[in-house]
Amino acid sequence: MNAGRAMDTDQILDDTILRHPTLAQCRADISAAYQTLAGTFRRGGRLLICGNGGSFSDAEHIAGELAKAFLLPRPLTGEQKARFCEAGDIGAALAKGLQRALPAIPLGTAGALSSAIANDNGQEFIYAQQVLAYGTAGDTLLAISTSGRSVNVVYAAQTAKTMGLTVVALTGKDAGPLGERSDITIRVPAEETLLVQELHLPVYHALCAMVEQEMFGGD
Repeated sequence: MNAGRAMDTDQILDDTILRHPTLAQCRADISAAYQTLAGTFRRGGRLLICGNGGSFSDAEHIAGELAKAFLLPRPLTGEQKARFCEAGDIGAALAKGLQRALPAIPLGTAGALSSAIANDNGQEFIYAQQVLAYGTAGDTLLAISTSGRSVNVVYAAQTAKTMGLTVVALTGKDAGPLGERSDITIRVPAEETLLVQELHLPVYHALCAMVEQEMFGGD
């Protein structure tokens, strides 16, 4: 994928699989996940993301690609710029500097809240409690676990399903109990943690690029 070069969503996925041929078997699930994320954002919903360790970093990485420009420019619309410019010089600076965003929230980044949940209720409830706090029916949870067995991620997925969120899981070859609680599961063809993580990155970069193309590529 090349920054600044417009590609349709099929081309983006084709390009990803060309560079990572082992992901060909995941194509249908990646496409389904993209459709789910794009649909969520089109309806005005939010994406919640969770994972542990390296997957926690991935959750933050994904939010960073969605909440500001990734590969395509995302200037504010003319109407948005006009409204900001009504505020004078500061508004004009904001109109020039801000980018259109997609609401992607990595869970667990509020340290005081997460430590309070872990201390008062147990570490396994950290993400589930935050899904309950921030999620609403029609939102999507992207749950990342290389093993599919991270208890706090599984609890978050079950909470999301109970609340009417769509659950997309990103796992290794064995999706474990997380896969059983997900609407869409992207099982990358690897089992060792570092190899799973190496394949997760091109998957979520493709998803972010495809969603960005869908939401902003026609501008």
